Amino acid sequence: MSESQPDAMHTDLLFAGTVFCDVVFSGVPVPSAGTEVFADAFSVTPGGVANRAVAAARLGSKTVLLSQLGDDVLGTHIRSLLQDEPNLDVSHVDVVPGHQSPVTVSLTGAHDRSFITYEESIPGREFPADLGSVGATHVGIAGDIPSWVADLRSHGTVIVGGVGWDSTGEWSPRVLHRLAGVDVFVPNDVEAMKYTRTHDAVSAARALGDYVELAVVTRGPDGVVAYDSGTGELTEVPAVRVDAVDPTGAGDVFVASFMAALDHDWPLEQKLRFAGLCASLSVMSLGGAASAPRPAALASFLAEEQPVGDWTCIEEWASADSRVDIKEK
Repeated sequence: MSESQPDAMHTDLLFAGTVFCDVVFSGVPVPSAGTEVFADAFSVTPGGVANRAVAAARLGSKTVLLSQLGDDVLGTHIRSLLQDEPNLDVSHVDVVPGHQSPVTVSLTGAHDRSFITYEESIPGREFPADLGSVGATHVGIAGDIPSWVADLRSHGTVIVGGVGWDSTGEWSPRVLHRLAGVDVFVPNDVEAMKYTRTHDAVSAARALGDYVELAVVTRGPDGVVAYDSGTGELTEVPAVRVDAVDPTGAGDVFVASFMAALDHDWPLEQKLRFAGLCASLSVMSLGGAASAPRPAALASFLAEEQPVGDWTCIEEWASADSRVDIKEK
């Protein structure tokens, strides 16, 4: 992707999927039957694929969200929140009359979460024909990859793949073969080890290099390891330590931030640091989308905390007037 894009129809990042209304209660255990518990804090925030879309838009990427919401009170509220995000285009978020928007109640602490979700089935929307060029998009590879992904890739779009927990316990190698359709794969360490039948994140990243050009394996508080199969380069970056309040959406923020960093001519290590820092800052407050940081927050944290490591590229970018002047909401 190029930092100077003359195409007015160009989209930096595209995210397609389900948007949830996340109702988050913090500092509360799951109540026993017949009892009542009281939370320390409460938030209503966009969730699901909106976590990635908002995180990318807050970092200055021209972002398009492709999804559907109902015309119910929750869906209307979530859409209004998304419309207020600079750089986020929600014109392709269809409003479906009579549909109940998906909702998740999260009981969360610094390390553990419990969820209750309600979601009604709905036919998927078609890919818009008038979208224009796209720098990068994210797609799940647990199932068949949509046909529009290959079409975008043939026109130069970078395809970033992800995968969730396999509740069947099969961890089928067929999933890895779908990596031929993506350029970058970003699983967490447990997912990576399960699929590759390895016992540590580094070995898993190297094994994934047999299937994809760049494997980025996240390790939570242990940071991230990436393997570039084209160069044979293995890069490890530690996590930035913070006081965690809610880990919801941290993985989504990492992925979106890494994708936003693809637009910068930075070394891989700096792109990983950038994504890791954004993910770390996101766990310091409630919600996924709501807690995604803006450049000013990154600049402030780096100046005040001075974390160990080389942050040169990121500091220069975050401290630039055009970035810091993005208003905190």
